[in-house]
Amino acid sequence: MRLVFAGTPAVAVPSLRALAGGPHEIAAVVTRSDAPLGRKRVLTPSPVAQTADELGLPVIKTDRLDAEATARIGALEPDLGVIVAYGGLVREPLLSAPLHGWINLHFSLLPRWRGAAPVQRALIAGDRETGASVFQLVAELDAGDVFAEERYPVPENATAGEVLDALADLGAPLLARVVDGIAEGSAVATPQHGEPTLAPKLTLADGSLDFARDAESLRARIAGVTPEPGAHTTIDGARLKVLRASASSAPPIAPGHVMASGREILVGTATAPLRLETVQPAGKGAMAAGDWFRGLRTSEPVLGS
Repeated sequence: MRLVFAGTPAVAVPSLRALAGGPHEIAAVVTRSDAPLGRKRVLTPSPVAQTADELGLPVIKTDRLDAEATARIGALEPDLGVIVAYGGLVREPLLSAPLHGWINLHFSLLPRWRGAAPVQRALIAGDRETGASVFQLVAELDAGDVFAEERYPVPENATAGEVLDALADLGAPLLARVVDGIAEGSAVATPQHGEPTLAPKLTLADGSLDFARDAESLRARIAGVTPEPGAHTTIDGARLKVLRASASSAPPIAPGHVMASGREILVGTATAPLRLETVQPAGKGAMAAGDWFRGLRTSEPVLGS
């Protein structure tokens, strides 16, 4: 078949590579425009754009799948559109432009966590299992019939970034098999079953830590917002990022209070303390919680102060 692939971040790269290595022609790769990165704000192509250039594939850079983008894609006369984390909506008439429409690799077990941040919302909610789904794109958000899915048990204390990387690798061959099935006429999609849940994009506020809450919900939130937008609190008015934390069996301490217990750095919650493992003070790089704690100037540190 003649494909158009749409994607932008690094998690879409394994899928692009899998399809490029298969029997189908990729007529074009659609990705978002170059973005300013780093302290010097240097315009940098997306990971998908860089991979497409490496593979010698034509690239269409656009931040919106508008009339102009629709015309350019339609002129390619694709048999199938494939989208993985592009970062924009496919609407009519583009939705119906390819002969077989569009399919989407989505990082959840649909209909759970429809939306822009499925892995992050799943971890924040404490889900112990997630997965990848390939479904037919329709006008309603992530509501199309599902061709295939792969389940993935969430490792203890895994961050959203780590789970996304794992699902990107897990989902790429799944997506390639569905594309092959559509080409052969053997692919079958079934309607989604169950109560949908929504996964809206995270904001900075989603990373704010309230140590008056229980330890497990705090641990889950830290995992779910790492690396972006990042879990954060304050100490003496200065921002502190919490990059990794885990459960502890230590006796309770006052919410927000930080103490050393042997080699562990603990912070109190409404239930058991959390073990701080990696933190990032304002203006500094990531460091072990023990190194950060030893450098504090206050004898009774309190997070959220």
